[in-house]
Amino acid sequence: MIQTPCACTRVRRAARALTDVYDDVLQPLGLKVTQFSLLRTIARIGSPSLTELAGEMALDRSTLGRNVGVLQRKGLVRLSEGSDLREHTVSLSPRARRLLEQAVPLWQQAQRRVEHALGVQGVAVLFDALAKLEELR
Repeated sequence: MIQTPCACTRVRRAARALTDVYDDVLQPLGLKVTQFSLLRTIARIGSPSLTELAGEMALDRSTLGRNVGVLQRKGLVRLSEGSDLREHTVSLSPRARRLLEQAVPLWQQAQRRVEHALGVQGVAVLFDALAKLEELR
């Protein structure tokens, strides 16, 4: 591994490795962890507007729009006009709900792998450090 004092480089490298762990377990369902996370967030919120969803996911609206477009083409989400004609709401299709039921145990498998590698205390330290990094925004 190349050593660097750059925190950004190290975090991005670690994020790619971590993403691979989750993507690998979700691959049989044709999902990436980014798509899984988006579907789970929509399921948790209900039928959010794209602006609400972007805020919840800490994504800019254009990035979120592209990600939602991929899920829409896969038949996993539906877009509807919101109360404001300039805004759209997004909801899960029945197919997405079934897919999430299959995906959650796979996600839990990846989560356990990370917890095994870091330990419960290590995960807590990681989450604390990540929260502090997010506050830099």
